Amino acid sequence: MDPASPSPAPWRRLADAAGLIDERGRLSSTIFEEMSFLAARHGAINLGQGFPDTDGPEILREALAEAVAGGGNQYATIAGDPDLRRGVAEAEERAGRRRPDPETEVTVTAGATEALAAAMLAHLRPGDEVVFFEPFYDLYPAVAALAGAAVRTVPLRPPHFRPDPEDLAAAFTERTRMVVVNDPHNPTGTVLGEETARRVVQLAAAHDALILTDSVYEHLHYDADPVDLAGLPGAAERTIRVSAASKTFSVTGWRVGWAIAPQPLTRALRVTKGYLSHSAAAPLQAAVARALAWAEQGSFYPELHERYRRQRDVLLEGLSATRLEVCAPEGTFFAVARVGRDAPEWAGTGAQLAQALPERAGVAVVPLSAFATQANAHLYADWVRFAFCKRPEVLREATRRIAAAGL
Repeated sequence: MDPASPSPAPWRRLADAAGLIDERGRLSSTIFEEMSFLAARHGAINLGQGFPDTDGPEILREALAEAVAGGGNQYATIAGDPDLRRGVAEAEERAGRRRPDPETEVTVTAGATEALAAAMLAHLRPGDEVVFFEPFYDLYPAVAALAGAAVRTVPLRPPHFRPDPEDLAAAFTERTRMVVVNDPHNPTGTVLGEETARRVVQLAAAHDALILTDSVYEHLHYDADPVDLAGLPGAAERTIRVSAASKTFSVTGWRVGWAIAPQPLTRALRVTKGYLSHSAAAPLQAAVARALAWAEQGSFYPELHERYRRQRDVLLEGLSATRLEVCAPEGTFFAVARVGRDAPEWAGTGAQLAQALPERAGVAVVPLSAFATQANAHLYADWVRFAFCKRPEVLREATRRIAAAGL
C-alpha cells in the first residue's frame, strides 16, 4: 500500500488478519464456511466444525419455557442476569477458584465470543502487541486487528504441541499489552500445564501485560488438569477469565457466556460490551442460571466428562485403522492428525486432504494450517483437525469411511 494512502477500513483489517484476503486481494470465505459447503455438497459427515449433534439437558428447555412464559423477554442489564452472575460466582468457588463479586466482577455476554472481543477492544490500543499461542482460534487476530494491535505468536510445536520456553519469552516485548491463553487449547487439544502457566504469569507481570484466558473447554480435560492462571502469584489483578454455557451444555447456538475480572478491568469491559450487543438474550440467561445450579447438585459434570472421553476414544480407535497419525488430545472435543508419508497422492497435505475428503470419503475436516499465521503455517501443513463432539455411531461411521477411501 502507498504510505500516503489511507489505512484500510476496519472490516478490511479484520478480514486480512483472519486470512480472508487471497493473493489477488479478493475476499474469500472462512475455512468453516468452505468446509461446511463441501460437506453439504457431498452429503458428508461434518467433523470440521465444533458443534455437538445432540441437545443439552432437559432442564434447559424447561427453564427457558418458564422464563418466556413468565415474561422474562425484555432487555437484561449490560452486566447480565443477577441470578446467572451469582451462579457463575458460586461455580467458581466450588471449582476451587476465587469467588468473584457477582455485582462488580462478573459480566454476562453474548457468548464467549463477545466476552473475548469486549476484553480485547476495551484494553488494546493501536500500537500495542498481543501474544497468542499458535495455532489459534481465528477470532483472536481478527479482533486484535480491529483494535489496531499487532500480533505476536508462540507456536505449539508438533507432534506434541508444546511451546518452546525461548519462543514464549521472545514473544513478549516492551509493547506487549495482553497475552491470550486458551486452555484446554482449540484446535490442538493440548493442556498447557503448570510450568507454562507460571511462565506466562511471570512474563505478563514483568511486562505489565493483561492475561485473557479463554476457558470455554474448562470441563473437558482428560489426562491433565488446566491451571487457574488467576490463582497464581501476581496474576489475579491482571487476569480476565472467559467461559460460556455453549460447550458445557451443548447449546452453541444460545450464545450465553461470561467474563470474570477485577473491578477496574470489568468496568472497561462492560462499557465496551454495552455498545456491542448490550445484553445476551434475557430468557436464555435465566435458563442457563437454572442449569448451572442444577448441574452442581447432581452427576452432570462427571457424566459429561465420561461421555466426551468415550467419544474421544472412539475417534482415536477408528483413526488408528487409517494412515493418519493422530495426537491424543488432553482436552477439548478436538483431535489433530497428521497425513502419513504413505498417504495417497490426493492427501498430500492437510489442506489437500480437507479439500478431497468430503467427496472421496464423505467426511469433512479442517486443515490445521488455517489456524496459523503465514510465517508458521508450514509447521502444521500436514495436519488436520477433527471434532469428536458427535455421537459414537457417527464417529465410527466417519472413521470407517476414511479407511475405506484408502487413507
